[in-house]
Amino acid sequence: MLKQIQVSELRVGMYVQSFCGSWMDHPFWRSHFLLDNEEDLRKIRASGLAALWIDTSQGLDIQAEELPSPAVPTLEPLLIPAQERPRQRPRIAMSDEVIQALSLCARTKAAVLSLFSDLRMGRAVHPEQITRLIADISDSLIRHPDALISLARLKTSDEYTYMHSVAVCALMMSLAYRLNLPAGLVKEAGMAGILHEVGKMMVPAELLNKAAPLTEAEFDSLRRHPEIGAKLLLDTHHFSPRVVDVCLHHHERVDGSGYPHKLCGTQISLFSRMAAVCDSYDSVTSERHGKQAWTAAEAIRKMADQKGQFDEQVFHAFVRCIGIYPVGALVLLHSGRLAIVMEQHEQSLLTPRVKVFYSAKLRMPIAQSVIDLAVVGEQDSIASLESLKKWGFKHLDELWSGISIGKQSIFNTA
Repeated sequence: MLKQIQVSELRVGMYVQSFCGSWMDHPFWRSHFLLDNEEDLRKIRASGLAALWIDTSQGLDIQAEELPSPAVPTLEPLLIPAQERPRQRPRIAMSDEVIQALSLCARTKAAVLSLFSDLRMGRAVHPEQITRLIADISDSLIRHPDALISLARLKTSDEYTYMHSVAVCALMMSLAYRLNLPAGLVKEAGMAGILHEVGKMMVPAELLNKAAPLTEAEFDSLRRHPEIGAKLLLDTHHFSPRVVDVCLHHHERVDGSGYPHKLCGTQISLFSRMAAVCDSYDSVTSERHGKQAWTAAEAIRKMADQKGQFDEQVFHAFVRCIGIYPVGALVLLHSGRLAIVMEQHEQSLLTPRVKVFYSAKLRMPIAQSVIDLAVVGEQDSIASLESLKKWGFKHLDELWSGISIGKQSIFNTA
């Protein structure tokens, strides 16, 4: 089991897996070894390093009462309402940002595919390879926070692994903005999102793509991917402890029911609590082999029912990112018209912009028009969320995105 500890907690008998810092910051030419003498312990403590990773399967663990507090600040002072957070610049039109986000998704998907391939083959990988793409994703979220996140849901099952990483990157950054984290941590959250599932590159494709339920042995094999991924990242010596921690602990749950280490509460870092929500949301809203996707609205509702699984404050902040009525949600208005949610209102979760297209009373299509439910004087409002299965509509995502969506990927062209 890989575990990050403070240098002050290190003791003889522990197995050092990696130092948190440049190899020039410590006095050893090797980065992983069994610490078997007091002299080496003294050198490490005198090096000025603050933290390191140990492997408890090869050496001693720290005592339960010595568990370090999370490396990321506590959440409470970071929860600042959206209206109190100044925007850097006004939003552009959703339709304009969808065009830019589509191209960005294609480029990022290709970069992630290349990055994962390099890690799998043991080739040198540096954060700089994706830093520019993370900056571009940040710019897209600032121009319009709904476009890229909503588009990323439209991935095909064949491209799930790579586009899932892109989607979780964008979701992590959006959530970090919502929590008012500093710019450096927002970018680090994006890096963690892109790399959180890198361990799956070492899992056999037939296991990842299996449509039938996994056997217990197969599930045990799949559950090893966080530790495999964390070791891959540690061996590069180029990724921060927070990024490695998200790779290792994004499947942990606040109630202790997760894996690989069954951590609970604040034993799980803020970044990993964020990743648990973002990863789960994108997983259940994506079509995969043998699995039907939930709509974004269904995902929010069902995740809210999973009491104890997610950090409550993190999840509430996430809902403010996605919306109570997320982009693409089918809603019934009090006027009896059906509409698709186009984009969120910046201050109110209850009054998104919607596109009406169907009369529920007459059971027939009507002229399409966009309504801003937040406009003063607008008489109509949302009466209820509606089920796509109930109405049997197809390709409703084309209404809000303006993109023709067929069986092929929409992210194949840069």
